Amino acid sequence: MENGDNHGETSYPNADQTEIENKKTSTLESSETLAKGLSSTLAAIIKDFDSKAQQTFTSQDQLSQTLDRLTRELDKLLEDAPMPFIMQHAAKITAVRKRVLSLNSVLKNVQRRLDNIDRMLTVGVPHPNQHDKTNTEHSGLH
Repeated sequence: MENGDNHGETSYPNADQTEIENKKTSTLESSETLAKGLSSTLAAIIKDFDSKAQQTFTSQDQLSQTLDRLTRELDKLLEDAPMPFIMQHAAKITAVRKRVLSLNSVLKNVQRRLDNIDRMLTVGVPHPNQHDKTNTEHSGLH
C-alpha cells in the first residue's frame, strides 16, 4: 500500500534531490557562462570607447593649443595693425576658442563620469586579475 500512497511516484528521495541539485548546478553554470560572455563583450566595447575617447581628447588638446597660438599671433598682429577685417577674424577665432574650451570641459566631465561608472562595475567583478587589468587600461586617461 505504500506505493498507492505516493500516486505512482518513485520512492527514491535521494534521486529527486540529486536531480534538483544537478539542475541548480547547471543553471548556475549557465548564468556564469552568460555573465562571462557579457563581461568580455562589454570589456571590448569599453576598451574601444576608451581608445576613441583618448584620441578625441588628444585631438581637442592639439586644437586648443593651435587656437591659443593663433590667438597670441592675432593679438600681436592687432597691436601692429588694428584693421576692421583683422578684428572680425580675431573675434571669430576667439569665439571658436571659447567653444573648444567649453567642449573640452564637457568631454573631461563625460570621461570622469565614465571612469566612475567603470570603477563601480569593476568592484563587482569576481576575478581580481580582471580588475587589475581594467585599472591598468584606464589609468592613461586621467
